[in-house]
Amino acid sequence: MQRDDDKAPSIDQDLAAQVQPTVTSDDIDDSNYVSGLPGFLGVIDVAIARIEAVLLAIGVLLMAINTMANVVGRFVLGQSLFFSEEVNRALIVLITFAGISYAARHGRHIRMSAFFDAMPPPLRKILMVVIALVTAAAMFLLAWYSIDYVATQASRGRVLPALQVPVWWIIVWAPLGFFLTGLQYALTAIKNMIHKDIWLSTSTLEGYSDNAAEEV
Repeated sequence: MQRDDDKAPSIDQDLAAQVQPTVTSDDIDDSNYVSGLPGFLGVIDVAIARIEAVLLAIGVLLMAINTMANVVGRFVLGQSLFFSEEVNRALIVLITFAGISYAARHGRHIRMSAFFDAMPPPLRKILMVVIALVTAAAMFLLAWYSIDYVATQASRGRVLPALQVPVWWIIVWAPLGFFLTGLQYALTAIKNMIHKDIWLSTSTLEGYSDNAAEEV
């Protein structure tokens, strides 16, 4: 009599590999970032990526150090750092406005895409260019207004109570963040013009998989 194991169908290993769940990672590593834009545009894109990475790394690291030092001072030495709150406030501004450019470069901003997704690819591509250009213009406009705001604060001569540094020092990151974000959306529009695919950003290709977008 033949055993039941001998009756079991053989398993195609290639097919089994294809049906295995794919493990994906949402982590973004910019250490080896290479721009897909040609020539000088690629240099600008890489430069923006480096600036974002440095600002975010410094901001998060200093905030962690400042917070831990304040906790140690409060519970070990019995006295908090009098300037800790103001330092964290300044670092939050830095991280926020460096982060909007970072999110734009990786296509991570919230998008209202119901009508966009319903369109055929040629119309989606045209609309993506229009969206990127309009958003870039809005970011440059906000950068202009924020420069005026920073200049107004500088003219008033206000200083932070604890650090005794001018208030405008901690908000100077706003125009820089808006300007870098505007550049990023402008580069996204250019990339959609010179490439056949639809790009949500200079490094993120539009997709309809479970991950919604493909990071390249």
